[in-house]
Amino acid sequence: MNLDDFSDLIERPDGSVRRDAEERRERLLVPPGALGRLDELGEWLSAAQQSVPVKPVDRPRVVLFAGDHGVAELDVSGRAAGSTHQLVRAVLDGSSPVAVLARRFSVPVRVVDAGLDCDPELLPESVVRHRVRRGSGRIDVENALTVEEAEQAVRLGMRIADEEADSGTDLVVLGDLSVGGTTAASTLIAALCGTDASVVTGRGGAGIDDLAWMRKCAAVRDALRRARPVLGDLLELLATVGGADLAATTGFLLQSAVRRMPVVLDGVVSAACALVAQRAAFRAPDWWLAGQVSGEPAQAKALDRMALTPLLDHGLTVGEGSGALLALPLVQAAAALAAELPERGQEAGPREEKAESESESEEATA
Repeated sequence: MNLDDFSDLIERPDGSVRRDAEERRERLLVPPGALGRLDELGEWLSAAQQSVPVKPVDRPRVVLFAGDHGVAELDVSGRAAGSTHQLVRAVLDGSSPVAVLARRFSVPVRVVDAGLDCDPELLPESVVRHRVRRGSGRIDVENALTVEEAEQAVRLGMRIADEEADSGTDLVVLGDLSVGGTTAASTLIAALCGTDASVVTGRGGAGIDDLAWMRKCAAVRDALRRARPVLGDLLELLATVGGADLAATTGFLLQSAVRRMPVVLDGVVSAACALVAQRAAFRAPDWWLAGQVSGEPAQAKALDRMALTPLLDHGLTVGEGSGALLALPLVQAAAALAAELPERGQEAGPREEKAESESESEEATA
């Protein structure tokens, strides 16, 4: 597999449809610019859907790729190494933030085990049946995956994207469930942006103290030394310093763009995978929205490189796709406004009909 082959498979959203959407926006009764970024979102959706007016986003889905990372053994995370299955269980039980929000917004959640380090019997078969391997290697001293496992994970993500597109999903809220995942993500972003470990290393979703941050920074530094020699081969890069969940997310993003299925990115992990996917196919980011600012410096670096501006900034660091899911109502609102606001001249029709009706009523009374 060569990820660069996706460059020939991915097209940008329809430019002529977007121009038609912009012309329709200029004819609306509400003045141009009055709706701020909602105008831009509505036009983006029109181009992605190839539809003017835009269709409602009524079949969204949250997709979460889950995995454990061996680098968590270095105490670089606020959670214990190998404990991601507990996060998965909380989502399935409906007690995690993303589960609560998804229930409130009536959005189904799909969890995909790409590389959890737990006994399969702890979770439903529908979750664990996709697993590529049990946990990923400690990227500061060894590869996260073999190249064969990385390809298997990428193909897993592609398969999940195809299943979602075939089932009628019209927008995906993409997130991750991992312990140690932000360390791998920061390494990928540093490698692809040509920056040092200290520039991209944050404190993760669970938060860490200064000593843990220094350990994390050292792990990213050591992993970065191993990443730089393989920058020319994106699949090998994912195998060296990524992980099964990150490779699967990358494959999902690329195939979603092939299938013309819009995706809302969440935090630093999805941003890192998006950056890898952008390196493979430069048109792919046109199919993505950045849902929120996570506070991770690596995420800011990656989004700036892809020219993606986050929709929300609420200081949310919990991860799990929660921030991206909070942006979903904004996207749905943009679609509704673009489709349902009247054009100039249309507003006179109902009033004229009402006036005629009142006149006829008065004549009948007389």
